[in-house]
Amino acid sequence: MFSDSKAFSGFAVPDVDAAETFYGETLGIHVTNDHGLLTLHLDGGARPTIVYPKPDHVPATFTILNFPVEDVGEAVKQLALRGVEVERYDGMPQDDDGVMRGNGPDIAWFKDPAGNILSVIKPE
Repeated sequence: MFSDSKAFSGFAVPDVDAAETFYGETLGIHVTNDHGLLTLHLDGGARPTIVYPKPDHVPATFTILNFPVEDVGEAVKQLALRGVEVERYDGMPQDDDGVMRGNGPDIAWFKDPAGNILSVIKPE
């Protein structure tokens, strides 16, 4: 029924302006803001992702958006230069930089200003 649908995903934030600054300026993603809805133009615009306001937003406890990268360690360093901290989780085998290696694909997690969990991940 939906196999040919051009479906897209979205997620909530309490402050669209803060999200626009984070995704657009900090992460360098092309974003547009139309009538209070932010669109992240991922994959050269092929994967639009909607960010919508929700005043009583509660961040998910899982990763909502993954950014594939060639070198997770380098991506973590670049994020740090932009003031983004890597999340550290008890019981996760993360190295000194916060990267989990050797337990599936290399991955590191970080949060947006709304507390949504994002990752940089090296595809296997």
